[in-house]
Amino acid sequence: MKNKKRWVAMAVAVMMVSSLPAAAFADTPAGPAAVSGEAVNVDKENAGEPVNVAVSKEKAASLARELVSIPKEYTLQSASYSTDLLAGGKRGVWSLDFVKKVNGKHKGSIYARISADSGQLLEFNSYVDDANSKPSYPLKVERAQALEIAKAYMNTIAPAYKDQVQYNPDYGVQLLPPLTGEVRHSIRYDRIVNGISYVDNYIEVEVDSEGHVVRYSLVWDSTIEFPKVDKMLSLQEANAKLTELAKPVLTYILPYGAQKNTKPALSYELDTMTIQATDGKLLPNIYGGRGELVSPLPVAEKPLGEAPKKGAGLTEKEAIAKVTAAFKLPAGAKVTSTSYNEYTNERTGVNNANWNISWTIASNNEEIGSAYATVNSDTGVVVSFNCYLYGDGSKATVTLEQAKATAIETVKKQLPWIANELYLIEPNKDQYSSDKAGTFDAYYFGFVHKVNGATVSYDRVSVSVDGKTGEVRNFESSLSDYAYPNKAPNVIGDKQATEKWLTYYRTQLTYYLAQQYIWRGQPIPIEKYQLMLASGDVQANEVEYKTEAQLVYQMVPRLIDESVFLDAETGSWRNRETGDVTQLEKPQATDINGHWAQRQLELMVAYKALDVKDGKVRPNAIVTRGELIKMLVLAMNSGHKPMFAAGDTAARASFNDVATSSSYYVYVESALQQNLIDIGDGTFNPEGKVDREEMAELIVRALGYNTLANYDQLFRIEFKDAAKVEKKGQAAIVVGLGIMTLSNGSFLPEKQVSRAEASAAFFRFLQSRADLQEAPLRN
Repeated sequence: MKNKKRWVAMAVAVMMVSSLPAAAFADTPAGPAAVSGEAVNVDKENAGEPVNVAVSKEKAASLARELVSIPKEYTLQSASYSTDLLAGGKRGVWSLDFVKKVNGKHKGSIYARISADSGQLLEFNSYVDDANSKPSYPLKVERAQALEIAKAYMNTIAPAYKDQVQYNPDYGVQLLPPLTGEVRHSIRYDRIVNGISYVDNYIEVEVDSEGHVVRYSLVWDSTIEFPKVDKMLSLQEANAKLTELAKPVLTYILPYGAQKNTKPALSYELDTMTIQATDGKLLPNIYGGRGELVSPLPVAEKPLGEAPKKGAGLTEKEAIAKVTAAFKLPAGAKVTSTSYNEYTNERTGVNNANWNISWTIASNNEEIGSAYATVNSDTGVVVSFNCYLYGDGSKATVTLEQAKATAIETVKKQLPWIANELYLIEPNKDQYSSDKAGTFDAYYFGFVHKVNGATVSYDRVSVSVDGKTGEVRNFESSLSDYAYPNKAPNVIGDKQATEKWLTYYRTQLTYYLAQQYIWRGQPIPIEKYQLMLASGDVQANEVEYKTEAQLVYQMVPRLIDESVFLDAETGSWRNRETGDVTQLEKPQATDINGHWAQRQLELMVAYKALDVKDGKVRPNAIVTRGELIKMLVLAMNSGHKPMFAAGDTAARASFNDVATSSSYYVYVESALQQNLIDIGDGTFNPEGKVDREEMAELIVRALGYNTLANYDQLFRIEFKDAAKVEKKGQAAIVVGLGIMTLSNGSFLPEKQVSRAEASAAFFRFLQSRADLQEAPLRN
C-alpha cells in the first residue's frame, strides 16, 4: 500500500508539474519577501547593468527559463532590476517578462522574479490566450487534487523550504461550490517557526481547474530574528484578554445591495484586535495604521439652528451668493461656468437639485488657482466648496490649534442643525509638528456623524484649512436623508455583542513583524516613506529601518460564505449585502444523505435556492415556480444574486404577486429582463407547481435556443407521448443534451417536477452550458 501511494504521488508530480527540472538554489536560501521596492545605483558604463550582483540579467533569464520551463517561442521582452527591503538588509531582484507572439499578436506571457543574489525563483505568473480553451463543468481538478499538484510543484521548485512550511487549510477555500469551470485553486503553505505559523511568510501555488500551475509566489525573509518566548498566555487566557479589551461600537450601516427604501440598520461592529502573546498588551491596528481617534464630545451641545426646508429653488445668481457668503474666495476669482442638475437618490427616493459653480482665480492676468462649489438648490445649503491655489513653496504659519478652531466653526456655520451630532476626528499632531512645516500646506480635518451615540458609517464631513492664510480651502458634507429615531432603541448591550462577535472570530497565535522607519530622528509610517521615496523627497540611505518580530495573538474572521453584521436590537446575524437574517452555522439537510441527487441538492441548498426547514430539504416535494426561477438565475449568474433587476429604480414590481419585498423579487425581475419568462397577464404565481414541459422551456430559453426550438420540424421527435407535448422542440433539446431524461420512452410533459429532479436538471444544465460554449472565429 505504501508503494502504491508513493507511485500515485510520483505520477501526479510527473503529469501535472510538466517535468520541471531541479531548482538551482544557493547553499543558503535567500529570504524572498518583498517589503518595498526602491531604485538602485546603476553602472552607467555597463549599459544599465546594476553594480555588484551575483546573478546577471542573462543568468537570471536562463534560470527563469529553466525553473519555470518557459518554452523557446517565448522571448524576453523586458528586464528590470530593483531591491526588496528585508528585515536585516536588502535583496536584489530581476523582474523578467517573456512573451509569445504569433503574426504580431500577443498570444501569451510569463512574468518571473529571480533573486539577483542567489538565483532563487521568487515568483512567476502566466497567461495564455487560447481561444479554443474552455474549462469543463464539473471541474476536472477539484481542490483536493489541486493540493496534491501544488505540493508536488513546491517540492520540485523549492525543496529547501518544504520542511519549513505547513499547509494552510483556510486560505483560498471557495466556500460555495463553483457554478462555472473557470476556477483557480489558491494553495498556501505558511512558514513555521518554533512550531508556530508565521502567516506573513509563505509559499503560494495557484492551480487552474485543468490541473495547470499558473502562478507561484515565494514570500520569505530569512533575515528575520524571531524571539524565543519562555512564557506566554494560553489560548484561554488570550481569549479572556480579548473579551476584556473588546469595545463593540454601535453603528448605522446600509446593506450595500439592498433595494430602494431600505432603512439603515443599527449594528454592533467589532474590529479585529491583536495582543502581545507575552502579556496581553493591546497592539495598534497593525494592518490598518493609526486608527481614528474621535473626540468624545460633539461640535455643539445642542442644535444651533433648524434643519433647512425645501424652497422654491435658487436661481443661478442666488446660488453664487450662497457660496460667497459662506466662504471667502481669493481676490481675482471669476465665475467661469455654472450648471444645474436634478437627480433622484435611488436608496431614499428623495429628489435633489444642485447648482455647480466654477471659478478661475487670476492675479496680474495670470491664472493662480481655481475653485468650484455645489449648492443644494432646494435648501440653499452649500454641499461642497473647493479652492485650489498654486503653491508658492512657503511654509505653514497657521498653528494646528488655529486651523482646528476654524474647521469647527465652519461646521457650526454650515451645518448648524446637526452640529450636536458631529464629532471631530482628532488630527495626528505628529503629522503637523513644527519641524514638518515645510512638508504640508494645509490642515485636514474629518467629522463623524453620530445619532444617539451610534456612528453613521455612510456620512462624513471634511474641512481643510490653508496653512499659510488660515482660510477654508475645502469643505465637503456627505449627509444622507434618512430619518432616525428620536431616542436610542433598546439594544442587546456590549457584553452580549462581544460574546457574539467572539464566536465569529477565531484567535490565532502567530508572529508579527513590527516595522519602523526613522527619518530625521522621528518615526514615519511606511506609507509616507514609500510616497516620499517615489517622489524623490528622500533617499533610501537617509532613512533608518528597524524591524522587530513579536509573538502575538490575533483575531481572524471565520470562514463563511457571506459578509455579515450583528443586529444591535435583536442580536441576530444579518447579511451585509441584502440585510436578510442569516446565521454563522449553515443549516445542514438531514434528509438527503444517500439520496440519488444528494450532490445536486447540496449545491442548491448552498446557494439558498432551496430552503432547509427543521433540518430537512424535502427532496421529493414539488418544486415551486419561485424556486425554479431562483435556481435558473443563480445558475446563469455563476451563483451571484442580481444586484438590481428591471423595475428597481421605480420600485415597481412587474408582477402583481411578486412584491419588491419578496425574496423572489430580484430573481423574477432578472428572469423577465433576460427574456426567460413573459409578463403574460401580470401574475407570476411563485408558489405554483412546475411541470416538466415548463422546466424544459425555461432551460432552453436560458441556453438561448428557444427560437430555434420553435421550429420543431427540425427535430426528430420519437417520444411515445409526443402528441401530448406542446413544446416539442424544447423537449427534444433538453433530452438530446441529457439535461432531462425520458421515462420508458415518454417525456411526461404534465408530470410535476420534484426538488431533486429540478436540482439534477440544473446541474446538467451547467454541464451542457460549458460544453456548448463556442470559441470565437479568428483570422
